[in-house]
Amino acid sequence: MIAIVSCRANRMTTLDMPISVPSLWLSLVLSPGAGANDRGEGTRVPVDKSTTLISLLLAGLLLLLSACHAARPRLAADGPCADLEGQIPFDLRLETLQLVAEAFDRKCYETVLVAGTRARAAYRDKTFSVITEMTNVLIPDGSLTDYVLESYERGYLSVLLAMSYVNLHRLEEAKVELRLLDHELFTPLYNYGEDPVNLLLSAVLWELVAEPQEARVDWLRLRDLAFPRESMDVSVRDFAARQVERIDRRDAMHAPWEIYGVGKFPNLNWELEFFGSENGYFLVAADEAFPLSCVSESGIEVSTSSWLAKIASRHARDYHPLLNLQSWIRLPFGMTYSLVPFTAGTGLLLGGCTLDAMGRGNGSLCQLSVELGMNLIETTPKVLKGALQPDLRHWKEVPAAFIVTTRAEREHDKCFREAGDLAHLLA
Repeated sequence: MIAIVSCRANRMTTLDMPISVPSLWLSLVLSPGAGANDRGEGTRVPVDKSTTLISLLLAGLLLLLSACHAARPRLAADGPCADLEGQIPFDLRLETLQLVAEAFDRKCYETVLVAGTRARAAYRDKTFSVITEMTNVLIPDGSLTDYVLESYERGYLSVLLAMSYVNLHRLEEAKVELRLLDHELFTPLYNYGEDPVNLLLSAVLWELVAEPQEARVDWLRLRDLAFPRESMDVSVRDFAARQVERIDRRDAMHAPWEIYGVGKFPNLNWELEFFGSENGYFLVAADEAFPLSCVSESGIEVSTSSWLAKIASRHARDYHPLLNLQSWIRLPFGMTYSLVPFTAGTGLLLGGCTLDAMGRGNGSLCQLSVELGMNLIETTPKVLKGALQPDLRHWKEVPAAFIVTTRAEREHDKCFREAGDLAHLLA
């Protein structure tokens, strides 16, 4: 068969012919004088050495083109997923997470499975280096260290993988992924801790794959979990408790659960707060409010504010004592750095006015010195804040809240009806 290969389209088509072109060329090169006349008698035709060399080069080129299709495995299928192929930079961790979320939004579930599994395995563990950790106190936090997934990010990545399997109707593999999700939520790694959002999604997904007893475990955990916001406790706990009672009564659901993402996780701001903060001397907050929690008879909306609380507590002494210690060691260095523009500005201001007075000038040099000196002095707080800046890197392309409801009742569900920007996460 002759193989006609197009690397640009990454496809290979075949035409019915008795022998492949590479084989034909190779046979001519290796036996350049061998041929056959009409009667089958062998003849010998002299062949120039340059012709042999050209034939070898052309045969090698065709073999190379034939292999290019197998040399580059595709992460995504044709269509809307095609332009994601080759764009996922696994050495850039946060960029990889953003593209995984984009692939899920585009329904490129195979891409999510390949890239998400690889990212979770590669980004979950913290590698310590004495030199790096010592140098880290001299510069802004996280400048030299690789990003490590927060526990909620490992959990949500597992949720995306499980939902991708569900959307592809591969339910047994989805169950395996949900068991891995349980492992990620409770494994005591560098970043650890469970949260209400992933527990809610895990419970719902277990019910969607027809494992109500597994779901009951997560509903129980959600009922008994301590939330970071006191206003969420009673309503969310009551909703989880009702689901446990429903499963215990073996009541069948009238319609399956549906999962929706609401909005996007807000940007983060931080300020210095030396008194009253439990997270070193940092006060971390979102630049806009999260959606309010909402519970109805048939659905629930839970914000991802617990994820913000996890980011804000990175420098807490009880959570990461090393980061807490480094932040306090970095403080005098940051104050020293901030003295540089302050001292330079003061010197420029005083020196310029002194020279102007000694030279009996008209005051223009002094005025210019004052302007330049004050500009330098005004940068002092920015230099201090830049030197003390905490590591607030995080996965940005995640929802600000999730809504869980049923198909039959969602139009009458007040949580669903009052929500704004929605994304249906299950096909």
